[in-house]
Amino acid sequence: MKTTVTTSVGGRQITIETGRLAKQADGSVLVTSGANMVLVTAVSAKEPKDVDFFPLTVEYQEKFYATGKIPGGYFKREGRPNTEQILIARLIDRPIRPKFPEGYRFDTQVVATVLSADGSFPIDILSSLGASAALHISDIPFEGPTASVQVARVDGQLIANPTPQQVEKSDMDLVVAGTRQGLLMVEGETKFISEADAMAALKFGHQSLMPLLNAQDELREKTGSKQKRAFTPPQVDADFRTQTESFLKPLIEKALSTKDKTERYALVAQAKDQAKEKFLKVITDKDALVIRKKELSTVVEDLKYNVARSMILDRAIRIDGRDVKTVRPISNEVGILPRAHGSGLFTRGETQCLGTVTLGTGDDEQIVDALLGNIKRRFMLHYNFPPYSVGETGRFGGQGRREIGHGNLAERALKAVLPDQAKFPYTIRIVGEVLESNGSSSMGTVCAGVLALLDAGVPIKGNVAGIAMGLIKENDRVAVLTDILGDEDHLGDMDFKIAGTTEGITAVQMDIKIDSVTFEVMEKALNQAKEGRLHILSEMEKVIRTPRGQISEFAPRIETIQIRPDKIREVIGPGGKVIKGITEATGVKIEIEDSGKIHVASSDPEATKRAIAMINEIVAEAEVGKTYKGRVVKIAEFGAFVEIMPNTQGLLHISEIAHERVRQVSDVLKEGEVIEVKVLEVDRAGRIKLSRKALLQ
Repeated sequence: MKTTVTTSVGGRQITIETGRLAKQADGSVLVTSGANMVLVTAVSAKEPKDVDFFPLTVEYQEKFYATGKIPGGYFKREGRPNTEQILIARLIDRPIRPKFPEGYRFDTQVVATVLSADGSFPIDILSSLGASAALHISDIPFEGPTASVQVARVDGQLIANPTPQQVEKSDMDLVVAGTRQGLLMVEGETKFISEADAMAALKFGHQSLMPLLNAQDELREKTGSKQKRAFTPPQVDADFRTQTESFLKPLIEKALSTKDKTERYALVAQAKDQAKEKFLKVITDKDALVIRKKELSTVVEDLKYNVARSMILDRAIRIDGRDVKTVRPISNEVGILPRAHGSGLFTRGETQCLGTVTLGTGDDEQIVDALLGNIKRRFMLHYNFPPYSVGETGRFGGQGRREIGHGNLAERALKAVLPDQAKFPYTIRIVGEVLESNGSSSMGTVCAGVLALLDAGVPIKGNVAGIAMGLIKENDRVAVLTDILGDEDHLGDMDFKIAGTTEGITAVQMDIKIDSVTFEVMEKALNQAKEGRLHILSEMEKVIRTPRGQISEFAPRIETIQIRPDKIREVIGPGGKVIKGITEATGVKIEIEDSGKIHVASSDPEATKRAIAMINEIVAEAEVGKTYKGRVVKIAEFGAFVEIMPNTQGLLHISEIAHERVRQVSDVLKEGEVIEVKVLEVDRAGRIKLSRKALLQ
């Protein structure tokens, strides 16, 4: 039976429907706003998997028929999800993941399918809403609802779920997700906004969620409030927990007081091995042994969680001995790679990132076959996280969703400071190689990327640094942590990454693992992050502060000239013959814009000069009073046509050939003859009047 509810956010209507499509899924909704429609389904297996994590997968798929397009490429069908689709899948995943019960090990899949889109409404917001709604009305034990909203600010006015045109004019583009109690996720980019402005946007975003949360509750009530599946998380045997905790606690406390990550992990593993020797070796029943092994792993993780948190809350001491505000030691280097156009090495504690910059021409822009048309990208940041960075082995080949998400965050952090294309017409690619990781390698990539940009001589608008903040919260006791370790991310309640310049914030990403965090705590985290960010910037600027005066000798030099648009076809020539001739003769790359801007690129400055001279010769226009050497191309009764420049002819009238009277032009001039002529006049139609006699004594 079809059931619908309707609400609105930011003056734009949203409808959630269930009971008509995909009825065999555990939960299924169709979310609509105008011509934008997303079908979202949720299914959870009835039997648990033998894993030690929550097996949730979120798939987001765009169908090209949604915009009346046939996909590009050879196969003419939708292929693997591109970067943008993976990022949207992550935006759907992150708010709903913490709302499943602890210990839930049932394979769960959420699928969002875009059925119709016109680009006027943020489709990721509809998809996120649909994911929560599908789970909320199902019998899956999901503690929702949740919702998301996009926040922009135009002319000082905050807007919920803006149009693409409003986003273009905005100085912030944030996705805010949460419940009634508080926020769960923030993701986005801004243009140097203050911490106070960020807080205002988060509060506005949270308030804008309320109609969406109410609509989901209304839909659940209308569909009969289906009973949630009974789920009891697996419990560790009480006697076994008491015995193992008593034995392990001093060993775990000693391990978590060890500053070096490798040694710390080795001590934890050693403690676990000792516990196995003491408590598991005596067990002969195979099934009982399997259960006890899992329980022992749970006890170890619980002890690590409790010990680390009590160290911070009771003694204000962190795992590596720091207080809550201290940033780990930082070192920076630039110019370490001889052939890359720019390189920087950023090390903060046990996190080390190598940033490289490569400069290219317009031919190097990335073209994305997107749902609403092709997108050209002149700036790319690619983040790599090899397994050796954490002392492990693993498979290579392709990037995982985590790498794509971290790279996107770093790219957003740096996008705001890139020079305008008119000033610096290069395609820019940054690659962040994580060489070591122990906390916030994405923010390390931001710092390494800035060092590499400065080393490459890119005239950026400001230097950016990034920092990751953490949170430990037990009832009313709260500790905000600056520059968190990997363990503090895993054992803590919040991962809050903020990047920016001395002027303001450029990117933010936040994930909350607990039910809610007060805005007072978030404000404290933002202000504490600013202190840490400015400290990191000061350390970076001790090594390099401003862009180098010139780009690398291995980078292409791009010179830009402007010609009249009606001259473009002359430069290209029939079938591209002219422009091909110039590139073959000089070895340069030439890009021509419809506006008449021509970009000439080469690592050889002399080749660039030669190409520009050839182009100028083609498009040059006759100047009154100037003398030219021209070739007689045609003789007529009334005079001769003389080509004074390529594709430019003027009329030498019979009366202007000589001082004496000329009876026939052919008596004095021959076709193919080269003569000197002076331009007397260029009329409004562009016709050129020449004189030979003006040059004769």
